[in-house]
Formats: sequence, C-alpha cells, structure tokens
Amino acid sequence: MKMIEIRWHGRGGQGGVTSAELLAKAAYIDGYKGVQAFPYFGAERRGAPVKAFTRIADEEINVRSQIYTPDVVAVLDSSILDIIDVTEGLVENGKVIVNSPKKPDELALPRGHVYTYDGTGIALKNGLLVGGLPVINTTMLGAFAKATGLVKLETVQKVICEKWSGKVGERNAQGAKEAYDTCTD
Repeated sequence: MKMIEIRWHGRGGQGGVTSAELLAKAAYIDGYKGVQAFPYFGAERRGAPVKAFTRIADEEINVRSQIYTPDVVAVLDSSILDIIDVTEGLVENGKVIVNSPKKPDELALPRGHVYTYDGTGIALKNGLLVGGLPVINTTMLGAFAKATGLVKLETVQKVICEKWSGKVGERNAQGAKEAYDTCTD
C-alpha cells in the first residue's frame, strides 16, 4: 500500500487535532507500521478554521511536511465549504467526508468521491457537547472508517474509550458507530 495522506478541516474547538491523533493510533493498532498525526498551527481560536493531518503507511514515514495532495479530506464543519476549497490538491479518485445532513450530491464540491453523515445531529443526540457546542470529532472517525475501510470501527471505538473513560467514552464510541452506520456516498 502506498502512503495514505489525510487532511482534516474544521474549526477550533471541534477536536480536529484529536481526530487526527486518534486515527493514527487506530491505524497503528490495526497493523500499519508508519503513522503520523500533527496540527497546522497559526492564530487559531475557538471557531476559527483549522487544519490537521494524518499519514498512514505500511512502513516508516520520513516525510515531515504538511499534506498538499491528500488522498482523503475530512470536513468536520460544512460551513467552511463556503470559505475554503477543502478539495485543493485532492488526488484523483480522492475521498471527501463531510459532516452534513445533506446528501453528497447536494454539496457543490469540485472534485472527489463525496461521503456525508449528520455528525452534528449524532453528537446532539448522544450528548457529545463541550461548552454547550456539539463536538463531532469522534463521529467523524466512525464515518472515516466506513468511507475508507482503512481502519476498523471496533478499533476506532477502542481508542475512543481509551481516550475518554466511562460514560463519556461509551457515548463517543456510540456516536462513532452511528456515524459509521449512516455515512453514505
């Protein structure tokens, strides 16, 4: 397998950096030898557009740059589609996973095989809130597992429950499963 590069788009406070890190951990548990996760830091603040990155490979990864030609783009907040070209540099036949209640063909994305799921609705239903706002990073991990097949849902749920213990972990793992079950292309 070639190295798979994932770019995460969201807003500060939505957990995009945590998503990138948990995906790398899940990929490692699922047998990938090379994993990386890192944020792109600028003048981020809660609500401002942010980026994070994950790389997955069968061997050690020596690249240390941002990801400019992603294989997969994960969009935690569909409102940024109006201000950022999230598909910039997306490889041919690349995948775009968007947290949106809309169907994939309702989104005006210039390229990519598009998947959608209602992560915000799932987060609200499961009480996945921080500061009163829905946090959909764990739901995105479930949708990612479904859309790409790169990691197992069970592994995603395991790393979620390791990160957050007790009821919080269980609710987040349930949110990931619901996203997995409802992610469509």
